[in-house]
Amino acid sequence: MIRPSCAAVLVAAGLIAGCASAPAPVASGRCPCGPATAPPPRVDVYQEVAFSDIPGWRDGEQAAAWSALLASCQALRFRDAWRAACLDAAAMPAPDDAAARALLESRFVPWRLAAPDGRTEGLVTGYYEPLLRGSRVRQPPFVHPLYAPPDDLLTIDLSSVNPDLRNLRLRGRLQGRKVVPYYSRAEIESGAAPVAGKELVWVDDAVEAFFLQIQGSGRIRLGNGETLRVGYADQNGHPYQSIGRYLVDRGELQPGEASMQAIRAWAESHPDRLPELLNQNPSYVFFRELPLADPSVGPIGALGVPLTPQRSIAVDPRYVPLGAPAFLGTTWPSSDLPLNRLVVAQDTGGAIRGPVRADYFWGFGPEAGALAGRMRQQGALWVLLPKGMKPPAP
Repeated sequence: MIRPSCAAVLVAAGLIAGCASAPAPVASGRCPCGPATAPPPRVDVYQEVAFSDIPGWRDGEQAAAWSALLASCQALRFRDAWRAACLDAAAMPAPDDAAARALLESRFVPWRLAAPDGRTEGLVTGYYEPLLRGSRVRQPPFVHPLYAPPDDLLTIDLSSVNPDLRNLRLRGRLQGRKVVPYYSRAEIESGAAPVAGKELVWVDDAVEAFFLQIQGSGRIRLGNGETLRVGYADQNGHPYQSIGRYLVDRGELQPGEASMQAIRAWAESHPDRLPELLNQNPSYVFFRELPLADPSVGPIGALGVPLTPQRSIAVDPRYVPLGAPAFLGTTWPSSDLPLNRLVVAQDTGGAIRGPVRADYFWGFGPEAGALAGRMRQQGALWVLLPKGMKPPAP
């Protein structure tokens, strides 16, 4: 599903000010920040490895990811680097695991990802497509709106100025002749933003509406039995802040217990403090209505193709090219049971930052939500690139 990207949540005024300001001159000619220190040793984010070096590779059930790989090829097949691999994959629409592995090993090179500090394990979280109850009109208990993008929200694309900034999208609004940050969540909820008339649908649960913004896409069941799908349309430009972290820092939850389920339980026990909690995350997501012709098909991800349950992941596209197959080595939620499998990078997310970072798409509905809400595991990641294709420049 298309989700709020961290590359798209920079506050316009803050970034512009940061780019335009220059350091003040130092009168004494000495650096005011202390004695010079040697830079840390350079760590290669990418290390080319052999498939046999990937733990669990032969047990990764590669055939189960084939439909996700073919979906990626719909977006990548006309690119020179991907053409041959995608043609070969399309010629095998339903391989078994051995045939799938053989093709991947013949056409791709695996690259192990590492963080700048050298760590080869990072955080693996989960997300899903939730189902909410809603109404086309405001009527109790359906009093929490999901909005389409407001007319005064500006999006500034910097790629035309500098290609190196192609992943940056600034959000803001005009105040006189100045571009200033767009309204925060608290300001939008208080009525400061001109969102009246932009309501797509009303839902009956403020917490579920909040989590829907984090997931980026979901389904709404209406009273007449109709189900509609909503997906990410835009975002207010403020960075995502974890409300689970806020509760842990205040001693309301214990470290390691800040799951979606625990946050829901806290909200039910403290309804008078719910606005305080939700407003700790200034980020706010706006939606659009999407077709739901086939309920078995997943939501559309950032690559522009439907996501495949338990085979699609969200990544930081600065390090993992969208559409690329990858191998994820992690564990099941709240468990030490290995979860090693071929996945495909087809989405992005506001909290998905860094080379060894993945958000695992569990699918649709309550069972997927239960798994996604508990998933906060450590894991390793290998990206598979067509032979001859070099990894992105870190």
